[in-house]
Amino acid sequence: MTTRSVDRPLRQTSWRTIDIATAAMLGVVFGVVYWGWSAAYTGLSTPFTNLLGPSIGLLGGPWLLAGVVSGLVVRRPGAALFAEVIAAAVEALIGNEWGWTTLVSGALQGVGVEIALVIFLFRYFGWPVAALGGAFAAGLEFCYEWHAYWEGTTIGFKIAYLGFFALSGAVVAGVGGWLLTRALAATGAIDALPAGREDAAKQRV
Repeated sequence: MTTRSVDRPLRQTSWRTIDIATAAMLGVVFGVVYWGWSAAYTGLSTPFTNLLGPSIGLLGGPWLLAGVVSGLVVRRPGAALFAEVIAAAVEALIGNEWGWTTLVSGALQGVGVEIALVIFLFRYFGWPVAALGGAFAAGLEFCYEWHAYWEGTTIGFKIAYLGFFALSGAVVAGVGGWLLTRALAATGAIDALPAGREDAAKQRV
């Protein structure tokens, strides 16, 4: 079932200090996670690139989590983009093999999640919306990767890779991000935010 926001629609475009702080904090936390996953990805993919083929796209989902979680928790236009860009900057600062081009990926991924939330007018935040956001994030990131990483591959490889990447985005980042948001709400840690208030309202019913 799709979750409807408890916020009044007219107030959803206004950011509070806690919204900015939360999106920034999520970006920093996931930036460290992304850095760790970058190292793991290199270790997993390098020896098995030929064996994995386009299914290597299944490993891309974890890099899309910041935007999905921030979008679901903060529920303000731009929250997903903000968190993803910060996460990308933190990952680049710590150090990865892609350097500051990570910021391009972060921006595209964040925009992908924003598109899904805009489609539902920032009123619904259930797992189908989260899954759509994760899939869109993967799709926009693939637009960059098409020439940056996979230029020398066949069209068939690219299409198959996109399918695997979108699946990972929908399941790992989308459904996984939604479950993580629900877990955070259950702890009471985000009670001052829309997702936390919504969970509290359900508990009172």
